[in-house]
Amino acid sequence: MDLLLLEKTLIGLFFAIIVAIVVSKLRSKNFKLPPGPIPVPVFGNWLQVGDDLNHRNLTEYAKKFGDMFLLRMGQRNLVVVSSPELAKEVLHTQGVEFGSRTRNVVFDIFTGKGQDMVFTVYGEHWRKMRRIMTVPFFTNKVVQQYRRGWEDEVAHVVEDVKKNPESATNGIVLRKRLQLMMYNNMYRIMFDRRFESEDDPLFNKLKALNGERSRLAQSFEYNYGDFIPILRPFLRGYLNICKEIKQRRLQLFKDYFVDERKKLANTTKSMDNNSLKCAIDHILEAEQKGEINEDNVLYIVENINVAAIETTLWSIEWGIAELVNHPEIQKKLRDEIDSVLGVGVQITEPELNKLPYLQAVIKETLRLRMAIPLLVPHMNLHDAKLAGYDIPAESKILVNAWWLANNPATWKKPEEFRPERFFEEEKHVEANGNDFRYLPFGVGRRSCPGIILALPILGITLGRLVQNFELLPPPGQSKLDTTEKGGQFSLHILKHSTIVMKPRSF
Repeated sequence: MDLLLLEKTLIGLFFAIIVAIVVSKLRSKNFKLPPGPIPVPVFGNWLQVGDDLNHRNLTEYAKKFGDMFLLRMGQRNLVVVSSPELAKEVLHTQGVEFGSRTRNVVFDIFTGKGQDMVFTVYGEHWRKMRRIMTVPFFTNKVVQQYRRGWEDEVAHVVEDVKKNPESATNGIVLRKRLQLMMYNNMYRIMFDRRFESEDDPLFNKLKALNGERSRLAQSFEYNYGDFIPILRPFLRGYLNICKEIKQRRLQLFKDYFVDERKKLANTTKSMDNNSLKCAIDHILEAEQKGEINEDNVLYIVENINVAAIETTLWSIEWGIAELVNHPEIQKKLRDEIDSVLGVGVQITEPELNKLPYLQAVIKETLRLRMAIPLLVPHMNLHDAKLAGYDIPAESKILVNAWWLANNPATWKKPEEFRPERFFEEEKHVEANGNDFRYLPFGVGRRSCPGIILALPILGITLGRLVQNFELLPPPGQSKLDTTEKGGQFSLHILKHSTIVMKPRSF
């Protein structure tokens, strides 16, 4: 059976080479394409570039080929832009032309071929999903409604750490407890639910399935089958695992959360538009009106589980690591909180704007350790023009936002973790995309709406930890290991660090 499959693959590969050569010659007469390494038939630049298309590798190609370059990855065109001017063109000026999302064989599985909001093509479905998600998730009203819950969750973290004798001596892997906090933050908004402890069986099942989904989706292992469809049979086992995980996750969301909320709504007949308690109630109301279907509801839950929880958690973890490795910055931040609020007075969301150094620490964390360094990929549905070059239809467009924010040509000593830059030469730069050199949440039509939740959660969490503990590396270490782990378009810390947390006495 395997020999038969190999024989068919080789025959198909031969014919694909012939077709690719012919098509390449025909297309080359019609298009003025961006510069890039010379491709070979069928494989394009894949054999030269490899699967690992992380932000640092793409930065090296930008240094060689310029601020815009083209990689032909098998049958896919991948265009990378690495300057503020080109980023503005893609995300803002030609935001409609480049406003769609490219997917791949794995993301097609996890999103039902774009039945969600994040990975759907630009058009009516996206507008409808964005509108349905905005009111229950991404408004100042939501922040004010749930900020006390966020404050309560981080207070539980502080209390649990203080109870653990290991935390002040050998240290603990704080990420595990922060992960529970982030799930509770978002599940309060989504379902008016929370998990009592790290040992909660449902929480562990949910966490395991979400973790496996992230691992499978972010891996570079499957790129060859995405770039060269004829090789896709070799991905059969991988894709079957993805399908199984997808099915188990959606079933868990449905059985334990969505259906439970439907039952509650049916038994609470007095519930009307003014008494909706959480996000899923708004979303289920949209389903009842026929605006979306049951699958769309589940894919909205899928988006929040991945996009809102994990990315914010990565940023919190990066912020803690940088504060541990820069004790002088940690002290300066602690002194600011003590002087503005008073020693021992716990930080709350309304105080965040009174703490400019805390804001600068968050900005610098998002600059140096951008959670989505290439943003979520864009795509042009039709042939387009960019900076005088032709961009063939359905090209994958990557904006290297990490390089925009770490290019020494436009940033002073970008390799340094220096929050002070946002009081000095970059004092006008904000995280909302007002400067195209700094786009941690993107900008334009497909920007991340989660900025309105992520920034206050980051501020409350980092602020409370710094004002209640001295954060130190474990015994025998002078610094934490901040080696990066990049994915398809993610950036998180490779090792979940052990941190010593010495309680402060007030």
